[in-house]
Amino acid sequence: MNQPAVSPTLDTLFQRTLMRQPHAPALLDPLNKSRITGHQPRRLTYAEADTAIEALSAHFVESGLPANSVIAIQLPSTVEFVLTVLAAHRAGLVVAVLPLLWRQAELAAALNRTAARAIVTMSKVDGVSYADLAMHAAAEAFSIRHVFGFGTDLPEGMASLDEVLSRPPGTTRAVIQDGRKAAMISFDVTAEGFRPVPRPHFSLIAGGLAMSLEADIQQGATVMSAFTPMSFAGLASSLAVWLLCGGTLALHHPFESEVLEQQINEHACNVLIAPAQLALRLGDSGLAARMPTLRNVVGLWRAPEQVAASEAWIAPHAPLTDVYLFGEAGLFGARRGEDGVPVAVMPGPHGAPREQSGSSIAGEILLTPKGTLGLRGPMVPIAAYAPPQPVGETLTAQPPRDYVDTGYAARIDRASGAICITAPPSGIMAVGGYRFLSNDLQEWARRLGQGALLTALPDRLSGHRLAGRAQDNARAREALSELGLNPLMVEAFRDRSGPV
Repeated sequence: MNQPAVSPTLDTLFQRTLMRQPHAPALLDPLNKSRITGHQPRRLTYAEADTAIEALSAHFVESGLPANSVIAIQLPSTVEFVLTVLAAHRAGLVVAVLPLLWRQAELAAALNRTAARAIVTMSKVDGVSYADLAMHAAAEAFSIRHVFGFGTDLPEGMASLDEVLSRPPGTTRAVIQDGRKAAMISFDVTAEGFRPVPRPHFSLIAGGLAMSLEADIQQGATVMSAFTPMSFAGLASSLAVWLLCGGTLALHHPFESEVLEQQINEHACNVLIAPAQLALRLGDSGLAARMPTLRNVVGLWRAPEQVAASEAWIAPHAPLTDVYLFGEAGLFGARRGEDGVPVAVMPGPHGAPREQSGSSIAGEILLTPKGTLGLRGPMVPIAAYAPPQPVGETLTAQPPRDYVDTGYAARIDRASGAICITAPPSGIMAVGGYRFLSNDLQEWARRLGQGALLTALPDRLSGHRLAGRAQDNARAREALSELGLNPLMVEAFRDRSGPV
């Protein structure tokens, strides 16, 4: 009797490399981890990482988390993040990634929308108490049964995962490894509002393949990830790319340029994956001398409409691959040629690598009837972006849609036939990786009091930046904190005005 083909999971990919080279380096912490979290940097081989994953996985099972339940994770870009994700998958759990910029209101909403059973966090990140934040958010979520934390001085009621790692693994459970099972939930903001976006393993692996094949990342490479991992693109560009190449993953908590260069040289990194604007800043004529081991640079564009107007890449020893990100809907990549100029992207199916005939189809780009960019393919979660049912037509079947409308305005160039992305989705602002509805600005400004000003200004590095002015700085900080905004945004009001 023939057994049905089962697609691999992330843990399957990890265990393949573990069996082949158990003592090879697997995970490298940021060099400045002690400043970020208070932990000393760690370096783990595949065998050491597997022992830690087994211990965490057994603890999740022993804690009573049922298979296929959701575990939320809010962690920085450190070894603990990778270990926790793989341990959750080994225990048969679904991971919900929560951005570090999120505050209590957003955390509570995400936990309730996903019915998460547990949340994992770090005691402190960059001086901010994320342990207290998680405890308060968990108190507002009826489904939460466990709050786990790494680090010292954890609040009462939070279980220490550092203690779990210090003792032998307990009892785990057998889990069917099937790439079609749910792997992660990320969160997007669309014109319809806050939206959870679930994905199976094969969709996440497809995103990693689209990047690694287009950038021509070699097997066994040492990959430096300087992109926050708390999103589909973040997981695909770090965890999935690393597991597909079977090399070493070095992590950098964004962002300190001197530390990043030191890490790249100390670890002899071959690949740098970073926000595109950051990569372009590094890519000057002296890059080959400063970072001689680099062979590939992957730049991730949160604002893909800016790619066409970006400057040329002038470091030929390490070609640049542009990766266009469309929130949590999907992505595609295009490697620049010898002239260093962004290449034209044609509508229709695109392979990985893009220019190689006969390559596997990574996805399809199309222009929707509304003049916006649409995506379809194995990495695109079409069901998660289904348009809302019209009022009064709940019993009427809606016409099927086999693509996701990203909302990005686009057109076809008459001369070349290439697709041109011209503007981001209407009504949505992005500050770094944090997306929100532009209408929220009005509510935030209203809470600041009479005479206050809060606006979003275009910014080439982060998409937008918040700028504000308030008569009463103390009240401004208090009001923004009540709204759940990140302290970085609150600090915009230290003086009478200032950008974030």
